[in-house]
Amino acid sequence: MMKKITLGLIAVFVFSLTAMAQEINWVTMDEALELQKKEPKKIFMDVYTNWCGPCKMLDKNTFHNPDVAAYVNKHYYAVKFNAEGNSTVTYKDNTFGNPNYDASKANRRNSAHEFSRYLQVKAYPTMVFFDEEGNVISPVQGYLKPQQLELYLKIFESDKYKEMTTQEQFNEYYKSFKPEFKE
Repeated sequence: MMKKITLGLIAVFVFSLTAMAQEINWVTMDEALELQKKEPKKIFMDVYTNWCGPCKMLDKNTFHNPDVAAYVNKHYYAVKFNAEGNSTVTYKDNTFGNPNYDASKANRRNSAHEFSRYLQVKAYPTMVFFDEEGNVISPVQGYLKPQQLELYLKIFESDKYKEMTTQEQFNEYYKSFKPEFKE
């Protein structure tokens, strides 16, 4: 009996370590751009707000999925960016801030950050993909489940999006895509 309990505890411990190891390694945009200089990788940016319900669901249900976390950590620099926050971002020799930020509204609707405006983010959540040189590839709006996000993670990481010049080509890719991530 004691052996079963010990094995059970070991299994729980190993599972806990595995789950902890599957967190996305979030960095700031400035850090991601600096990391790209040493080791080029694409950037995956989660543009969220503190008050956004779908943003919280995306974080809980999708970004904490072990398959998503492992894939993002391997192939991207991951950036979590508060679209109504008070951080400063330097991008393409421009500095962006939020001059109208109101600290008393930190957990409510606040002023839009200049960088989110620059990226033309109009809805939350939005995930923005950047290439290895820090250029914007594409934004993807809305809450996505792990297998839905997998399609975009893989199409941008593999550069398959460059082969798609029409909506029909994307639709064909979408129909033939076989997700591997567990829900």
